[in-house]
Amino acid sequence: MSAPEVWLRGPVAGVPQFLQPVAHCLLQCAEEVRGVLVELTPDQIITSPGGAATIGYHVTHAIGSMDRLFTYARGEGLSLGQVAALAAEREGAPARSTGTELADAFDSAVEQALTRLRNTDESSLLEPREVGKARLPSTVLGLLFHAAEHTHRHTGQIVTTARVVRAG
Repeated sequence: MSAPEVWLRGPVAGVPQFLQPVAHCLLQCAEEVRGVLVELTPDQIITSPGGAATIGYHVTHAIGSMDRLFTYARGEGLSLGQVAALAAEREGAPARSTGTELADAFDSAVEQALTRLRNTDESSLLEPREVGKARLPSTVLGLLFHAAEHTHRHTGQIVTTARVVRAG
């Protein structure tokens, strides 16, 4: 029998109560991404079915987005390295990346996000934050929720695109 979804397994240790849904979502994404990626060849990871974004793109973009959104949530601007990583995401995964390598990188990004969640003071959740060059308004909670939602959206794309490339 398979395990229930992450949100039905109880609280994630050390994560503040109001941030449990973010942690649950990110952990669920990690499980789903690993389950798909380890079965794919490097060629499948960089295949663009019908002109759609590659699996490699979705993985690298999800990793980078988590990092950027958590940076904004801390009230910080992006570093030069983060800006360079954003530009590189458009290229997708490095050529010939294995599914296991990408799954490991995704897991590492989720673990880093969980560490940041554990270090987030619940009293800061409604504090205003600015996003991007345009300095668009958000809050700590808004950014953390969006990090989970955005990662989940790309996880769905990874799972669906994997089905298409395996069938082709």
